[in-house]
Amino acid sequence: MTFATRAFNGFNMLPRTVTSSFKSTSRLMRRRLAATFPLSQYEDQMETERLSFKEMCERFDVTPRTLRYYEYIELLTPERKGRSRFYGPKEIARMTLILRGRRFGFQLEEIRQWLLIYESEGTEAQMQKWIELADRQITQLEDEKTQLEQTLAELKNLRDQTLRTLS
Repeated sequence: MTFATRAFNGFNMLPRTVTSSFKSTSRLMRRRLAATFPLSQYEDQMETERLSFKEMCERFDVTPRTLRYYEYIELLTPERKGRSRFYGPKEIARMTLILRGRRFGFQLEEIRQWLLIYESEGTEAQMQKWIELADRQITQLEDEKTQLEQTLAELKNLRDQTLRTLS
């Protein structure tokens, strides 16, 4: 079974041509792809889907330790039967949002608080909070980008000076 069929089993999210080239992508790229597909289009297929612990790790390309940690800090609450854990549509959707939030640079506690808003205050409040968080993160990332550009310019300048000194 290829990674694509394991990772998107039951979703049929990618055309066959993309699926075949998906195998050659890096681990980081597979994680990004898995984290960025919108869930609303696939809710009907997700209603009955339940994943085991191992399937969840494979689907989202995370380590068992990461998945256990997300449970420990109450980001995920799988159904337990004996020692087995099963992840339903809610946990699958939450995991997608968690990985998307991490990719955007949010802290796990911010993600946890944001997910709790949905349960206590509903969708509209959650969306308002998302706008606030996104605006703050955009500002922070733009500041980091500016600092990085300045550092790169300084490094290139110093390299050029050193090269001229050697010539």
